[in-house]
Amino acid sequence: MKSMAGEQSTNQAEPGQAHQFGPYYLHELINRGGNAEIWTATDAEGRTFALRKMLNQSLFAFAAKKEFNRGCETLAALQPHDLIITYHTHGKIDGTLYLLMDFVEGANLKQLYARADDILIDNIGNILIDMAVALEHVHDRGFIHLDFKPENVIVSPNGNIHLVDFDLAQPRSEKPRKMPSNAGTVGYMSPEQLRNAPLDHRTDIWSFGATAYELLAYKKPIIGDTQEEVMRRVMDPGYSIIAPTHYNEAIPAVLERIVMKCLKYKPDDRYPNSSILVHELKTALYVK
Repeated sequence: MKSMAGEQSTNQAEPGQAHQFGPYYLHELINRGGNAEIWTATDAEGRTFALRKMLNQSLFAFAAKKEFNRGCETLAALQPHDLIITYHTHGKIDGTLYLLMDFVEGANLKQLYARADDILIDNIGNILIDMAVALEHVHDRGFIHLDFKPENVIVSPNGNIHLVDFDLAQPRSEKPRKMPSNAGTVGYMSPEQLRNAPLDHRTDIWSFGATAYELLAYKKPIIGDTQEEVMRRVMDPGYSIIAPTHYNEAIPAVLERIVMKCLKYKPDDRYPNSSILVHELKTALYVK
């Protein structure tokens, strides 16, 4: 890693260039997208972290700043848990919002899937269970994730997962309620989330099903030539999702039933909570 000596200040650094950021030195840009970027960072003691910093610092970026801070506060409220990325602190440095987390060496599920990585293939059963357990913890702590997808699940080299990115998370209520927006990622958003209809934690169960389907079948459950076509099909109560065994005959029938139940159009037809989903997965995969 580069020395801090002679490097440019936060305001002078070019995009993607290593630089000092308050008490932290940012070494390598890990990811950039939406309103934030993530860096590997070290503090004065040489400890390594992942530092997420907000990009849009306009005085009028009220919604984006509120979303970023809400994600930080939600992550802090979910601590501690082995399957949730570890939170250290968040705040503002030189006017820039940031979040300091554990640095997890590895890749997200989207990256592993794209390269057919052996880590995914060898640990698929544990990954499916751990994803459901992570959601169970989120729901038990009183939140809905609302952006559950492969890109938000980091997998370490030993196959352990860490759920990340809680910017869209909202408090869980006793009854379905309408969210402030229907932001999310098309392809992993439930029908009710796309319609901006009242929803509850069962929207995350649909998103889990979409993610599990993709990991098992190597296809998304609902595809289309355009994003608009995918949205129409997700919101169409008459649209039939093809069973994942059509693409991968090796999927056990009991596991296929679990995934397809998660993807039911009506929330009442899905698992009523993530705890039952966890139990069903463990039973299907012979984990006590």
